Amino acid sequence: MADDREIPDRGYTTQDLKAVEDAERVKPKRRVHWAVWLLGIFLVLPVLAFTLWTAATLKYTYSTGDRVGYVQKFSKKGFICKTWEGQLAMSTVPGSAPQYFDFTVRDDSVAQRIRQIMETQDGRVAITYAQHKKVPLSCFGETEYFVTGARPVGAAGATGVTYPTGAASPGVGAPATPTTPVGPAAPARP
Repeated sequence: MADDREIPDRGYTTQDLKAVEDAERVKPKRRVHWAVWLLGIFLVLPVLAFTLWTAATLKYTYSTGDRVGYVQKFSKKGFICKTWEGQLAMSTVPGSAPQYFDFTVRDDSVAQRIRQIMETQDGRVAITYAQHKKVPLSCFGETEYFVTGARPVGAAGATGVTYPTGAASPGVGAPATPTTPVGPAAPARP
């Protein structure tokens, strides 16, 4: 008889199917592996701190100012990050030993302005700089003095007054004494 056959055991019941469906709906949270935490602590955190330190040192200036002198050397340097590096010779009195001021120019338009001034007759330049201390990479410049502007001083300086050949031109802040004719001499009074 067909009814006398035994039905093979399936191995699961409807309650088992409901339990599997419920388990699929609510999956357990994944455990974060300890290696991910170590990677975050020892790799990501130092890179983030380094990036923040670099951004802070480049954003905030320690000091700003002007220097006047003759550009002794000026060249574009660097393997990957190219910056203009220069040296300004400053002397207070003609014939005295000059003091040297090393500087960095990151802007190409300022570098071209300095090169134009160097090629002029007098070549004396006044540079405006911003000092950024503790910049961590030399990729931003070899010095901590970043030049932000340049103007000529001297023969046809910022005032537009010409000075006689061989005479020393006044420095920044000194009163200008141009040698322009005043006009016809006034007659002397008796």
